[in-house]
Amino acid sequence: MSFFSKIFTKQSKEEVKMNTMNIGIILGSTRQGRVSPQVGEWVKGIADKRGDANYEIIDIAEFQLPFMGTTDGTEPGITAWNDKLASLDGFVFVVAEYNHSISGALKNALDLAREAWNNKAAGIVSYGSTGGARAAEHLRGIMGELMIADVRTHPTLSLFTDFENGSVLKPQELHLDNVNLMLDQVIAWSGALKTLR
Repeated sequence: MSFFSKIFTKQSKEEVKMNTMNIGIILGSTRQGRVSPQVGEWVKGIADKRGDANYEIIDIAEFQLPFMGTTDGTEPGITAWNDKLASLDGFVFVVAEYNHSISGALKNALDLAREAWNNKAAGIVSYGSTGGARAAEHLRGIMGELMIADVRTHPTLSLFTDFENGSVLKPQELHLDNVNLMLDQVIAWSGALKTLR
């Protein structure tokens, strides 16, 4: 291989690495006994086989975020949360339905950032007694205000048919296609929106 071929090959690989998108799989529940870590790991397992992006689970519980408006906003967790979001090109929200909506912890985490959300894409994987559909619809409205483009395909997991005893994830096979289609859309939209940032 010639000197010039090595240079151009190296640049090409670096360009590929630079253009690889970073997608955060955000766990939207912080309560004890939550099943969102199981759902997040399941989504990440499917995503990692694709090889089209860097996928990372983001657990909002780890940031110890204060309730918005109850402090002066200088806590290190808020800064770390915003820095993490800023490093991502897109998101997959793992959403549990609480009283027909998203959890208070997820709403608070959404509210504690602003520009870090803007002009990025997101998909939703929800779960609950009705597949978490009502929570997902509430989340879509919030994402619109934060300038997050939500994709159409939306895998919904039922506590009755996709979990054993409501606590151990055993998803039906049909969800695999939906997760992959949702990720196709998140990747495509994240790439397109990257030109706006």
